[in-house]
Amino acid sequence: MLRTTARPVAPNPVQPASASGRDPLLQLDYETQPPSGPGATRCLSHPSELALRGIPVSCSACRARRDWLLINQGCNVWIVCRCSSQWHEPEISRADFDALIAIPDGTTYPSVEQGLAALGFDGLLAGTSWD
Repeated sequence: MLRTTARPVAPNPVQPASASGRDPLLQLDYETQPPSGPGATRCLSHPSELALRGIPVSCSACRARRDWLLINQGCNVWIVCRCSSQWHEPEISRADFDALIAIPDGTTYPSVEQGLAALGFDGLLAGTSWD
C-alpha cells in the first residue's frame, strides 16, 4: 500500500535588490562591451578610392571619389560622403565589410547621427578631403 506524506514547501528566500534594481558591476560590464549582434551598427572610415566591380564610386551630389564612411547594420551597407550624401550600396555585403575591418577602434556613439557628426560626415566638412 502506497502512502504519501504532504510536506510543506518553503518558498525560496528573496535576494535583496539594489536601489536601481540592477547589479552595478553587471551593468558596467554590459555597458563596456562593444556592440554586437544583428542590431549593431558599425562604421568604417575608407579614405582612399572605392571601386565596385572595377567602377570607381563617386558621390552624385558633390562628385567626390574618395574619403568615404561605410556604415553596416545587419546585412546592409551604406556609403556616406563628407557632404552628408548617403546611399545604400547592395554591391557591398556584410562579409565584404568585415574583410575591410582590420582592427576596429572600439569607439561607440549613442546614435548614428552623433557618430556622423563626430567623424565629420554630417555635411560640415563638405568639399574637403584629407591627404
